Amino acid sequence: MDNKTETSRRGLLQGALAASVASGVLLREAMAAQVSVTPKTINRQWIFKTRPKGQVSLDNFEYREVPLGDTKLGANEIIVHHKVFTVVPSQRVRMDTGTSFENGYLPPFPTGEPLSGGGVAEVVLSSDPKFPVGALVQVGMPWTDYSRHSTAKLAPPLPAGVTAVDVLGTLGGNAQTAYFGLLRVGELKEGETVVVSGASGSVGSSVMQIARIKKCKTIGIAGGADKCARLVSDYGAFGTIDYKSENIAEKLKKLVPEGVDVYYDNVGGTISQDVIDQMRKFGRVTLCGAISSYDKGELSPGPRDMLRCIMFSVKMQGFLLPDFSKDRDVALNDLRKWKESGQLTAKIDMRKGFKNIPTGFFSLFSGEKDGQLLIENG
Repeated sequence: MDNKTETSRRGLLQGALAASVASGVLLREAMAAQVSVTPKTINRQWIFKTRPKGQVSLDNFEYREVPLGDTKLGANEIIVHHKVFTVVPSQRVRMDTGTSFENGYLPPFPTGEPLSGGGVAEVVLSSDPKFPVGALVQVGMPWTDYSRHSTAKLAPPLPAGVTAVDVLGTLGGNAQTAYFGLLRVGELKEGETVVVSGASGSVGSSVMQIARIKKCKTIGIAGGADKCARLVSDYGAFGTIDYKSENIAEKLKKLVPEGVDVYYDNVGGTISQDVIDQMRKFGRVTLCGAISSYDKGELSPGPRDMLRCIMFSVKMQGFLLPDFSKDRDVALNDLRKWKESGQLTAKIDMRKGFKNIPTGFFSLFSGEKDGQLLIENG
């Protein structure tokens, strides 16, 4: 990417974020309290101790409190205090070895070190005037209080008044994943029928809203009556299926007897098999996730009837967000416009407390969350 393109990308991102309306939650001014750090400052850590055999648990982690250590900075370096952590299902995949995930994408997490993720942090020490103390930055960060970064690899600090919810929610990676998975991989056309599994989650709810914006009939699959009700009231779903209490195949056939044009698959497993059995001619299946198998220590099964996929000319394609890195400006521009017009929102499940990071992470797989899960340090 040349300098001109990079400057344009950063300018677009800053413009998109600057246009965001402050929600009153985690405002920059509230989060940017000065933190005094020295080599003796305690740096809490969650160490990834052992690889899980099946379901992940607290036994796989170890909590530590250690001194921060060296605080001297080289050229263009910063030390940041972590403010808001994101936890995502793919972190569970990287706890295992021998998965397809590590082949050309991301290696397994090493044991004996803090687990890594992402989020928003505050600069507390800096040798780069473009990243002043008190600035908020979006960074990849371990499950610790502090981390060190080279500013050469970072996007600019968040503009004043922009919240972590803005940058991690409606304009963030999950929303972009929904955008590209539905519009590029799913090749969505106006008026089609779209089914979304994991529809109440951060990716799924964005897919539901984008499909509605594109004037499509949307069916959301989620767990529990409350989540299903919100798919209708907040996201305009034509119909819903509660996988905890309803027969997916029977309910889907009743809702859309004509069949499914696009299936956005976030879960894999038997739910996906039930939907794929009802794909229309030339249907498309976007393979985004297989969370139903992540915490079981087993591989996700494929469709039970491949002959149907052949006879109905069904296309199935997996993808990763970096596949579309050259086109993220396009996604950001559309997401920003939809956010500003009120057509796109993000449901945030905000948890609090550093010591609650692992248990918050576990709720991704138990279904005990409501929207995109973020954890505020404290």
